[in-house]
Amino acid sequence: MNKKIRRTLGTVGLISAILFTGCGVASSSPAPAAPEGKTAETTTETTTETTADYKWEADLPALDGALCGAPLYIAYENGYFAEEGVKVTLISADSETRKVGLNNGSIPITNGDFQFFPSIESGVEVSVIDGLHNGCIKLVVKPDSPIQKAEDLKGLTIGVDEIGGTPYQVASVWLENAGISAAASAGEVTFVAFSDGSLELEALKNGDIDVAAMWDPLASVAEKAGSVRTILNITTDEPFAGKYCCFIYGSNKVLKEDPEEIYAMLRAIRKAQDFISKNPEEAVNIIIEGKYSQIEDKDLAIELITSYEYPSEETRKSNSQNTKENVLYFSKALNNIGYLKTPADEFIEKAYFDISDEDLSK
Repeated sequence: MNKKIRRTLGTVGLISAILFTGCGVASSSPAPAAPEGKTAETTTETTTETTADYKWEADLPALDGALCGAPLYIAYENGYFAEEGVKVTLISADSETRKVGLNNGSIPITNGDFQFFPSIESGVEVSVIDGLHNGCIKLVVKPDSPIQKAEDLKGLTIGVDEIGGTPYQVASVWLENAGISAAASAGEVTFVAFSDGSLELEALKNGDIDVAAMWDPLASVAEKAGSVRTILNITTDEPFAGKYCCFIYGSNKVLKEDPEEIYAMLRAIRKAQDFISKNPEEAVNIIIEGKYSQIEDKDLAIELITSYEYPSEETRKSNSQNTKENVLYFSKALNNIGYLKTPADEFIEKAYFDISDEDLSK
C-alpha cells in the first residue's frame, strides 16, 4: 500500500486554550471535537483500500492543535499508518481520557511529555517507548525586565498553564538547579496558573506575574512580535538542551497482548519524524492544509518545527540521542525536586519499555 493518501478534512474550530497547548494535554482543558473525515480510509482519491487491507484499527489522540505533534499528523496524511496495516482514527482526548485508554488498551499509543511520569508512578499501565522531539517550552519576561537568569527569580511570581504541568516542572527543575526551592512551602517563588496562554501573557504585560512559563508557539509568536524576551529556551539551554522533552508512550496491555500493533504504529511515526526532519516546509504545508494547527506565520512554524529536532533515520542509526537516558535524566531531576517519589533507577524499570531495531524489523 505505497500510496500517499489525501483526506477530506473538516474545519477544526480551535479555541486559544487549545491552540497553544504543547504535547501534554491538561486535564482541565476541553479538547476540540474531532473533525469529520479523519480516518485512515477517508480519501478524496479513488483507491482500492478496504477494511481487509488493515490488520489493526486504532484510535490515536492527536487533535489538540499542537504543532509539536506533527509526526502524528504527517504519519496519518502521508499514509504511513495505512502502509503499516493500521486503520487510524484521529481523536480528541484530554490527559485523563488518554490515561484511561492507555490503561485499558483502547488507545495503543499517544504522545506526551514527562507530565505522564507521575501517572506511571501511581500505577497507570503505560511506558515510554520512544522519543518524539526536543524543545517547545520557554520562560519569558517583559522586554525591559532586569531578569536574566534563574537566580534572579527568587521572590518572584511565575505564570504556568497548570500547577504540576510540564511548564511548571521545567521552571521547577531550572530553579532547583540554581539553588532556589520551587516548593510552595519554601516560599521562595510563587506559581500562578492560567487556563489560557493569552491571559498569561496579559498578566505578564500588566505586571501581575514576573515570568511566564509557556508552550510554543505562543511564546515564540510573542517573542517575534517583540512583546517578550526569552530567558530559558529548553531547545538550546541547559539543563534541557539536546534532550527529548516529549515522548511516545505505549499501552502496557497492548505491548503484552499484541506488540506488533505498537511496532507498526511506531514505524509509521518514525517515518514521519524522518520526513519532517528532511522536509520541514512541506510538513508545515501539510499541517496548514489539514488545519491541524492554526499557523498564521508560516516561516515561524518552519523555524519551530526545525528546532524541535525530530530524529531522522540517520540520527537513529548514529544513536546520538538515547530515549532511555533521557527518561532517566528527567526522572532524576523530578525526583530531586520531590515531584517523583520513586528513585530514578527504580522508576526507569517501570517507565521504559525497550523496543529494539530487531523488533521493528520483523
